[in-house]
Amino acid sequence: MRFRKLLLSAAVASCFAPGVAWSDDVSDLKAQMQALQKQLDAVKGQLDTLQQEKAHAAPAPSGAPFIQLKPNSGATFLVPGGGEVQLYGHFDVSFDYATKGLKSDYGVNGGMPVGKVGWEPAISSNLSNVGVKGHHPIRPDLAFIWQLEAGIDISATPGIKESTSNESFAVNGALFSRNSFLGFTGPEWGAAKIGKNETPYKTSTDRLNPFSGELGDYRVIMGNTGGDNRVEFGLRASHAIWYESPNWSGFSFNAMYAPGQNRDDTSSIVPAAEPDCSGGNIPGSGATPPTCNDGSFGDVWSFSGIYAKGPLYATIAYERHKNVNRTSDLDNQDPRDIADESAFKVGAQYKFPTRTTVNIVWEKTMRSLPSDLEFQNERERPNAWWLAFTQVLSEKDNVSFGWAHANKSKGFLGVHNTPDDQLTGDNAANMYTINWRHIIDKHLSVYADWAMTVNHADAHYDLGAGGHGVTVDCHDSTPTTALDLTSGNIVNTGPHCFSGGRVQGVSAGVDYRF
Repeated sequence: MRFRKLLLSAAVASCFAPGVAWSDDVSDLKAQMQALQKQLDAVKGQLDTLQQEKAHAAPAPSGAPFIQLKPNSGATFLVPGGGEVQLYGHFDVSFDYATKGLKSDYGVNGGMPVGKVGWEPAISSNLSNVGVKGHHPIRPDLAFIWQLEAGIDISATPGIKESTSNESFAVNGALFSRNSFLGFTGPEWGAAKIGKNETPYKTSTDRLNPFSGELGDYRVIMGNTGGDNRVEFGLRASHAIWYESPNWSGFSFNAMYAPGQNRDDTSSIVPAAEPDCSGGNIPGSGATPPTCNDGSFGDVWSFSGIYAKGPLYATIAYERHKNVNRTSDLDNQDPRDIADESAFKVGAQYKFPTRTTVNIVWEKTMRSLPSDLEFQNERERPNAWWLAFTQVLSEKDNVSFGWAHANKSKGFLGVHNTPDDQLTGDNAANMYTINWRHIIDKHLSVYADWAMTVNHADAHYDLGAGGHGVTVDCHDSTPTTALDLTSGNIVNTGPHCFSGGRVQGVSAGVDYRF
């Protein structure tokens, strides 16, 4: 009996043994399938990621036969040949309320200014422009670049600009009135450009000026040697060629040369292919004799060196104008009053962790004249200073404070209310300005500012020089001197410039950039 039980047990075991082995095989196969599924899921995830990146990435420049909008790039387009074209613009319009700050009567030294010299409203378009620029690759280390930019008179009628003190044939709204050029660039050697552009002297300290285009723009004094409504140094040089270096561990430099294109060594005629005298205005503008003799110049050289790293920005710049003609400053039109003028400045900016930005600039201007003409050399100024602070108050608001100072110049050129017996004068000045800006988004902001230029007795610095659309200067409304064809007599005596004014204004505007 016991033997039969053992035999039965052996038979049952032999029947179930293959089932156990088969069960183990199924478990192994299931584990392998699960591992394979995980691998497939991982591959599928990687494919999905690559497809999403491809959908959002810009198509590789492939010389497509039509223009395509570059994704996530604003107004940048991909064009045939593998290049890019970008549209950009800056619109700024403000409402101003300003005064020339002149006396109602200067007595025997000038009499009564003609017209309104007190507070008056104005609507101003400030440095508004629109442009298009492009980049066309030639090889990995070389590309062709170009830019065409035009000024826009949003609040004024485009055309020839004329006032009682100056007249210009240049049209701000014409194509292309602002920085425009062709050139070549490479990441290792920099860029070479030809056309017209703001000089390196000007651009080197642009970022140190939080009031650009506003009533308190620092160019009212910095680069402005005579206190006029034109800024001599840091101009936009026409028919120029320049070089911009790459960045070498924070260091870079820029250099520009602009030939005068003037067939007269005295710079007394309009440069070839230009509408105005090189110093601005047309021949005879501002009641001067009908030649280019009120600041017209020949060749221009401009240089800047820059160090920018972390919170520190520092720059040094120099600019020279050849054969500057100022013979209209003297009654006898002495041809020796044609001389080189130059300017030198050092500037720095530092951004503190407190979100406070500090800007400082020191500048010196020079004019080479014979010793017997130095008495009227108001263009040589030993010192000018600019100090500005910008404090970020919140993600949407900031406030800026600025002070500019011009020391007394080496010589003195009298104006309408200067006593006849005064050989030297105090033409120093200070400008104070405050600005508040509210940022709506990265493209749009609104602002309000107040500025005041306090002229010493013989100074006549203005508000608005350097980019503000409506300038407030020293001139009254006396009509320009002219010839009466009926009588053959000279009529009128204007315009008249009165020194010592306390020019002041408030402004509120909107600024849009794309």
